[in-house]
Amino acid sequence: MDLLNLFTGAMTSQPTVNTLSEKTGASNAQIKKLLILALPLIIKAMTSNASSQNGASSLLSALTQHKSTASLDTQVKEADAEDGAKIIGHILGGNSQSVMNSLAAQSGMNSDQVGSVLANIAPALLSGVSAAKDTAVSQQQSGIDLSDGLDMKDLIGIFGAASAKPQASASDSASSGMSLLSALTGFKF
Repeated sequence: MDLLNLFTGAMTSQPTVNTLSEKTGASNAQIKKLLILALPLIIKAMTSNASSQNGASSLLSALTQHKSTASLDTQVKEADAEDGAKIIGHILGGNSQSVMNSLAAQSGMNSDQVGSVLANIAPALLSGVSAAKDTAVSQQQSGIDLSDGLDMKDLIGIFGAASAKPQASASDSASSGMSLLSALTGFKF
């Protein structure tokens, strides 16, 4: 399961981009560019966070609170931006502002717009990861013995290709977002 491609495709759909544009005042082109830049960083940060027992436990707890089955566009329209900002803060940690500033510079948006977009997609992103986790558990596609419940190793496995890519810290991603994006996606920019 490649969550990065799944989320990028879904989040850059025209209805979702239109909704984010209406909520933030940014253009559709800016929103798409931001999402293409930000989603790999967010997935990578989630994967990195889940590599520790505390991080995995925290993420699993957050996933139990985000299980919407509404369409992505509906989730974004109804997003609790305050909750979303907290989610992004937990995912990006102490580097949140520098990552947002870097994403703003690369996308042509201001950091408030970047923060708003990320806050509005964060609850839907967690719902998507939660659905992926539930699918992996119910179908036991990962080949991991889940009889004792889902643990840190299983959670990292859910991220698929993202966890197999080269490691980089969130501060590295702020200063070299395009390099990390290339490393995560395999595309040359």
